[in-house]
Amino acid sequence: MAQDTARGTAQDTARGTTQDTTGNITEDPAGTPPLHGIHIPLVTPYAPTGEIAAGALEALAHEVLDAGATGIVALGTTGEAACLDEAERDLVTDVCARVCRERGAALTVGAGAAGTRAAEVSLARLTRWPQVGAALVTVPSFVRPSAAGVAAHFERLAGVSPVPLIVYHVPHRTGQPLDAGALRALGSLSGVVGVKYSSGGLDQDAVELLGDLPAGFHVLTGDDVYLSPMLALGASGGILASAHLATERFAELAAAWRAGDAVRARALGHALAGLAAAVFAEPNPAVVKGVLHAQGRIPTPDVRLPLLPASKAAVAAVLERLAALREAFPA
Repeated sequence: MAQDTARGTAQDTARGTTQDTTGNITEDPAGTPPLHGIHIPLVTPYAPTGEIAAGALEALAHEVLDAGATGIVALGTTGEAACLDEAERDLVTDVCARVCRERGAALTVGAGAAGTRAAEVSLARLTRWPQVGAALVTVPSFVRPSAAGVAAHFERLAGVSPVPLIVYHVPHRTGQPLDAGALRALGSLSGVVGVKYSSGGLDQDAVELLGDLPAGFHVLTGDDVYLSPMLALGASGGILASAHLATERFAELAAAWRAGDAVRARALGHALAGLAAAVFAEPNPAVVKGVLHAQGRIPTPDVRLPLLPASKAAVAAVLERLAALREAFPA
């Protein structure tokens, strides 16, 4: 019964509805990907011999969609995109596109580059996969342009991209902080439909942005620990590595806030925040891969250098959190 309900949730969200700041559900404009609910930035599983375990990746994609995820994200940070060669990145995208075509689910693919011309080339390659609904594009890193330069970068990309753009705002990785005004300006650009907001906390800029969003612009939290308060403030959903685990409960949390069930949402949100904190006790995605391997869902816990595998203690801590979550919130 729980799985049937979760499948219905995934199918409904894939049809293209959205939540406004008052909690009302409306249809997304034609051509806009469903940017609400829980999106899973899939890990890239490896076989014992080191190559990508494509079968495990495909099974994992189906599992999270069965459990209620709105969509999946290929080639995000959690997928170790920087550690994959071009052929491997294409393989991952092929697998994810096939699953999303079969399931009618939302597919977002990580793309872009620090330089605008290189980012254009990266986005142009997405025409190979018609199932791609949006591109997750990081704010230029290392270069550290001005806010006006960031806006010009995304305006140029939005003008040539074959799919809508989701800005990946992650200043602790890019070295490029953007305030609410700068993000609002990006959200006003034609072709920019959302932001993955990963500032490392629930800050004043998040509050200001969510209080005055451009029309058709969605905020998806990328800081797993802060999912519940961000949803309470009006975020549309989240792109969350920790939602590989207990996907049903993350989807339930999003639904609870959408339905206005604050009592249920607060309790579940606190429990999931504790789980998320344990998942990120060591560099991502090492711990989530260690737990997935312990659950028998991927063939190895391996990550590629410069990342190192998770410690046994970190994996055990997450497994304990999951057991407590199942006891407190049975399916």
